Amino acid sequence: MFTRNWPRHLLCLSLSLPLGSALACGPDFPMRLLDNRGQSLAELPEGNFSFEISRLGHAINGLKNVTAGANYSDEPDLVAQRDQAEQAGLSAEQQVLVKHLRSLTDVHQVETEGAQLPSELRLYLAGAVAFGAGDPALAAGYFKKVLALPAEQRASRSTWAAYSLGRALFAMSTEADAAPDLLKQSAKAFEQTRQLSIDGFSDPLELGVASLGEEARVARIAGDWNRAIELYATQNLHGSAVGYESLKLLMADLMALPEDQVAELLKGQPVQQLVTASLISRLGWSFGDQPANEQKMIKLLQNSTRGSLENADRLAAMNYQQGDYASAKAFLEHAGDGGLAWWLRAKLAVRDGDKSAAAAAYAKAAQAFPQNESWGERRTPDFDYETLQPKCRVEGESAILALQRGDYLQAFDQLYRSKGIYWFDAATVAERVLTLEELKHYVDTQVPAPPPLSQQERDNYVPLPVAASLRNLLGRRLLREGHYEQAPAYFDNDGLRHKARLYGEQRLAADSAWWPTRRAAALFNAAWTAREWGMDILGYETAPDYATFGGNFVLENAELKVGPLVAEDEVKRQQTSAAQPDQRYHYRFVATALASKAADNLPHTSQAFAAVLCEASGWNSSLEEQRAIYQRYVKEGPYVEWAADFGHQCPYPDFENADKRYVTQVTDAARSALRPYKTLLQVGGVLAVAAAALLLFNRRRKAQ
Repeated sequence: MFTRNWPRHLLCLSLSLPLGSALACGPDFPMRLLDNRGQSLAELPEGNFSFEISRLGHAINGLKNVTAGANYSDEPDLVAQRDQAEQAGLSAEQQVLVKHLRSLTDVHQVETEGAQLPSELRLYLAGAVAFGAGDPALAAGYFKKVLALPAEQRASRSTWAAYSLGRALFAMSTEADAAPDLLKQSAKAFEQTRQLSIDGFSDPLELGVASLGEEARVARIAGDWNRAIELYATQNLHGSAVGYESLKLLMADLMALPEDQVAELLKGQPVQQLVTASLISRLGWSFGDQPANEQKMIKLLQNSTRGSLENADRLAAMNYQQGDYASAKAFLEHAGDGGLAWWLRAKLAVRDGDKSAAAAAYAKAAQAFPQNESWGERRTPDFDYETLQPKCRVEGESAILALQRGDYLQAFDQLYRSKGIYWFDAATVAERVLTLEELKHYVDTQVPAPPPLSQQERDNYVPLPVAASLRNLLGRRLLREGHYEQAPAYFDNDGLRHKARLYGEQRLAADSAWWPTRRAAALFNAAWTAREWGMDILGYETAPDYATFGGNFVLENAELKVGPLVAEDEVKRQQTSAAQPDQRYHYRFVATALASKAADNLPHTSQAFAAVLCEASGWNSSLEEQRAIYQRYVKEGPYVEWAADFGHQCPYPDFENADKRYVTQVTDAARSALRPYKTLLQVGGVLAVAAAALLLFNRRRKAQ
């Protein structure tokens, strides 16, 4: 059980590898708010374009959202969906006939061969064939005939006809002198499409929502950018990816326009809102130098909104991101009580050095932001990732101020409430800033044990709930600080509880053992447990062990120093709770220290003494420790036949036979000391025996 059979060349290779900290290639690493506290408080993260445009437009009552994955810009998919929908509800004969009619190019042939079909089907197919043949005017006439039928006779093709009529009229507008009038008619047809869908006419292709994008295109061609933006935004609200992509393209078109045209368009509220949404989301860039067209648009927006009170919180955010704090503060006077407005007020208060006002503003921001508001994922300038939920981010920033003023439990609670988003920060406060008593009381009162993961979940690498991670963290800390009996209950599964219980029992057995070899055996077994399972039961969640990564990766950590956002008391707490020693895989050093204590309790001439040191020297704590352990064996230990492979091929220590060495070690030492005087001692012994015999003889003579 305790023997490690490693080939010597593999061990030598492992000893040549560096043990120091390094940022390894691996998974994406999350942003840590406490890593650079000043930057975390100063920066306003970019917004999320998808979220920002969801604030634009207005959902239409009664109009159903599109199903997941619907994308009307993908023409092949649309054709396939159309063909499938067109066959629905038809007899087998009708399906064959409709498919045949679709392949024709002569409208009159469609009418003739499709005479047996219901009127709405025949007329719609005739119009569709005419449109496909490049005759939108003829097509429009047929679509109007469908819509002129009594409602009960056009239940399946009303929305189709209205939508197609809008497309036909739009196509006609590109070639006719009466383009404005045709564009108006086209827009009305798309509006009718939505109303028919709302009224319950069949709409399997979700043309009611698609019509919003088509009408937006009509508005854009007519020069009505504000109407186009509103329609695309509404399409986006109803779940269409086309609305989102169209707004991005519309923003690109705006940036390409001359400055005088953009300045005029920015007088419209929808245009202003779209531009602001794009700028605060950094839609056109993420890192590096800001593109020239972005700079141009920012300048134009700032000039056009001097007296604007609409969208004030977003305009304040844009100015804050650009470093124009005076303008940001001016807009905030009219920004109301939204979460973003209070978040910006908190940041400006921090800039002004008013931490009390900042704390109050953060509290109001956290209260104002909805719990489920999310701005999606972002990359920081350091290329860490952050899942940006404003409420959690605000509370995380507020925790920085709480730490600075010494409200450690409040700071931890604010970070912990983010669940996995700022877990690294919460874990740092839990194991380095809070006292053990503070952490244990918090867990006991507010973090009940979640249901354990099933084996299937573990096999599928389902992550632990944050509550389980926190309880594991507490269990490891309890073991590190000597609370062996309390620790096992906090681990999240039977395997960890068994390991923790075994380690605790071994440490307690060592503390209570009065006989040296029994103490040594308990210490050695505890050392082995610490080495084999140390990451699981003793490792720090973050630095220096990074149990959160299973020890496979480490992150760079700046030295914590007293400063404007770091109080002296926090620094002292973190120094007190630092790993001993404060090195990666610190539990390996714990294991070698326990093994060294075990050796202290063993006769140096025993096999057990040599075997304990042999095992410990192969635990890869550090090259210095390995050399020191080996030198101790060379200096103090006995010769053993496996010494040539010391540290690699180690038998289990023979603690039972080590007891005998307490006697033989003393006699062997005496014999060794007297060996140079062996002849003199033998002669002296003979003389002493003769003298004793002569003395006894004389006493007997006197007695007679």
